[in-house]
Amino acid sequence: MPERTVAIDTSAVLAVLLSEPSRPALIAVTEGRALVAAPSLPWEVGNALIAGVRRRKLTGVAVQQAWASYGQIPVRLTQIDVAAALDLAVSLGVYAYDAYVLEAARDARAPLLTLDAALARAARTIGLTVMELPA
Repeated sequence: MPERTVAIDTSAVLAVLLSEPSRPALIAVTEGRALVAAPSLPWEVGNALIAGVRRRKLTGVAVQQAWASYGQIPVRLTQIDVAAALDLAVSLGVYAYDAYVLEAARDARAPLLTLDAALARAARTIGLTVMELPA
């Protein structure tokens, strides 16, 4: 992977799609970088969007707009070693989806960009670099 590759997780993608306050900083730190993600990213994004509808925070129109915007994000879904990811999930006590993200970052030898504090802690536990957003 190029030195300028960043592994990105669902929390960061959703913040951009839903125009959360961290959106400008996320765009700034990823500009000019190649983005990689676990192959589960589109399903996680879709699930989170529907969860927003179920919590009455998003409308169907907002979901469709966010999904259309997701298609504009230049992220490459990378294949991972699922068995290795499951080992990570067991050893770190995290969900499989979080372990897929960690394995994608580890395999790409890329820093992880996440807004999920627990995922960032798990990443540091296995020696991954976690990108910080400017204050």
